[in-house]
Amino acid sequence: MLNYLWGIMIMLGIGYGIATGEVEALSNATIESTGEAVTMSITMLGIMAMWTGLIEIARRAGLLERMTNALHPVLRFLFPRIPEKDPALEYIAANIIANILGLGWAATPMGLKAMKELARLQRSRSHDRKELTKASDEMCTFLIINISSLQVIPVSVIAYRTQYGSVNPAAIVLPGLIATTISTLAAVIFCRIMCKKR
Repeated sequence: MLNYLWGIMIMLGIGYGIATGEVEALSNATIESTGEAVTMSITMLGIMAMWTGLIEIARRAGLLERMTNALHPVLRFLFPRIPEKDPALEYIAANIIANILGLGWAATPMGLKAMKELARLQRSRSHDRKELTKASDEMCTFLIINISSLQVIPVSVIAYRTQYGSVNPAAIVLPGLIATTISTLAAVIFCRIMCKKR
């Protein structure tokens, strides 16, 4: 569906440029934006590689396990059905920590691993084939918390703002913290209500 939306927007943009006689401006903008996209990709790739590497070092050094223990009361409240010391909790904690630090891209690999572990738990619990095709409460809760994404230091956004010449790239920190705190609280309340209904 999203592919169709992007395709329609691109066609509308090209059609509007041709209809208004701005074909040259359209061509120039296309070339400039592709160059900017490559530059931005390289910048973000470096940032993502650094933070993903640091998270992996933290995992091997046992820091993630300590952080998981620190988040234990929160994780118990959000995911009461996940067994103690299950690998899913470590990956969920790593994802939440990466999101809190504003490292959305670095959070993605941990999020995928967490979902894989949650799917494993669902398979071990359910013998009904229909249940296996549905997302569990834990999957839904994790996904919605991941999307709401509480951020203390939005590193990615600061990097974007720096890339585009912002005078004060870190000015986004306080508004971002307020917005993501509200969205995360709303997500947690919604998840608790829906899980109790089920």
